[in-house]
Amino acid sequence: MLAWYDWVLMATSVIIIVLCLLQGGKSEGASGAITGGGLNVFVKTKERGAEKVISILTLVIASIFFLVAVIIKIIYAS
Repeated sequence: MLAWYDWVLMATSVIIIVLCLLQGGKSEGASGAITGGGLNVFVKTKERGAEKVISILTLVIASIFFLVAVIIKIIYAS
């Protein structure tokens, strides 16, 4: 039987995967590197609206995932 922290770890894993898939690409990718596009690498662009919310949610859920993983390691190390 799975403990509560196992369920939390699985739920945060699924949420992280979904949030990462929802995020848009921030660069042109390999085609921009080959063709010379994307020379504005150091241009400051701000995330706004839904992109910012998804980015912050990803950071928060990833932090929760990390903390739960550390807690599980501490519990099983004892």
